[in-house]
Amino acid sequence: MFDSIHEECGIFGIYGRGTSHLPSLVYYGLFALQHRGQESTGIAVSNGSDIRCHKAMGLVSEVYSPDVLKSLEDCHIAIGHNRYSTTGSSVAANAQPLVSHYSRGTLAICHNGNLTNCDELKTQLESEGAIFRTTVDSEVIAYLVARLRNTSPDLETAVSSTMKMLKGGFALIVMSREKLIAARDPLGIKPLVMGRLEDSYVFASESCALDSVGAEFVRDIKPGEIVICDDSGVRSVEPWKSCGCAKCIFEYIYFARSDSRMDGISVYESRLKAGALLARQYPVDADIVIGVPESGIDAAMGYSMESGIPYVKGFMKNGYVGRTFIKPSQEQRTEAVRIKLNPISAAVKGKRVIMIDDSIVRGTTIANIVRMLRQAGATEVHVRISSPPFMHPCFYGTDVPSEDRLIACHHTIDEIRVMIGADSLGYLKAESLCDMIGEKGHDFCDACFTGNYPAD
Repeated sequence: MFDSIHEECGIFGIYGRGTSHLPSLVYYGLFALQHRGQESTGIAVSNGSDIRCHKAMGLVSEVYSPDVLKSLEDCHIAIGHNRYSTTGSSVAANAQPLVSHYSRGTLAICHNGNLTNCDELKTQLESEGAIFRTTVDSEVIAYLVARLRNTSPDLETAVSSTMKMLKGGFALIVMSREKLIAARDPLGIKPLVMGRLEDSYVFASESCALDSVGAEFVRDIKPGEIVICDDSGVRSVEPWKSCGCAKCIFEYIYFARSDSRMDGISVYESRLKAGALLARQYPVDADIVIGVPESGIDAAMGYSMESGIPYVKGFMKNGYVGRTFIKPSQEQRTEAVRIKLNPISAAVKGKRVIMIDDSIVRGTTIANIVRMLRQAGATEVHVRISSPPFMHPCFYGTDVPSEDRLIACHHTIDEIRVMIGADSLGYLKAESLCDMIGEKGHDFCDACFTGNYPAD
């Protein structure tokens, strides 16, 4: 089941008394973030007196009916979450937002990321009497915030104190009956942006979600920053000095939508640049360039523009087929790849093809794709990958599996080429990742490629 890198979670929140239909806006925001998680989704709202929540397993389009959204109206704060499980199993109990009742009131929390000290914190809390209803690290965060709120002067102090106890990568949206708080981990591993819609403030994992509701992009939340929205306005606190930035490089390679900007960098332009770099690093005489949908397409266009070899649409993608990794057997996963992605024979027949994809995990899916291209009549298939080889697992919320499931950990590039049936194979060089995002400094996390982890 680990033959592709799986999505993270998507979070969205809005605070504003002057804006109507907040649940519908969250719905549109979550719809734009559907690519970040397709297991479950939820929306929680507050009208100042109580917090209501609706969540379920399934896609955004499946979980929310007009009646459900109408039942959540009459609110001035609303938050939402799309989940892909990097920690905890895929069951309804683990769906977010998590709503917690405690002595000072009620909290709802949405979380994207992964805590590397979750087991340690959970063991400590359980020894003090805590009882957990889920298996997700998000509940550990919720429990810490609620407990610290009992002794803190305000919610933002409780959130700040909690953040100082957490290790790993995380972006949070916390809602009480009166406040919305957005926070980003001290290294900025997980993305979080802020926008404005009329008199309301909007927070989301990606800027494309702001666009979907007509909100104006204001800025990225800074690493380690906490932004508070309440009746007194909007304010920001930074509980500790900045310890640098280590934004996830794979957001630019694969996770984020092409129309998003993260920390001032265009995802689309980064992928074009990756393709151009591949063309310089691994030139080959061929007739056409094609990209594996979706994230391989932009890199393929970049390769084409740099090399002068024409880009053509090489695949037809069926958007109604579920992700291949959820199929229960390898045979069924192979069938699902063929149903989901079909080569366009008229485009590739008799052609020497350069095929661009974003990554190789185990190699079975890309081997199937190469085989289908040959069956469709391609005379040569040259594979180019717009990321370096995966050599190490991720512990911060990206589902890069353990090294025993990573093909590059056990085989040379030429061995992988033979295994996937390609005529040639080239990975983006790790040292060119800076060039890909157009930055001179190494302010990103590339631990899955290099093993250089920015946090414990």
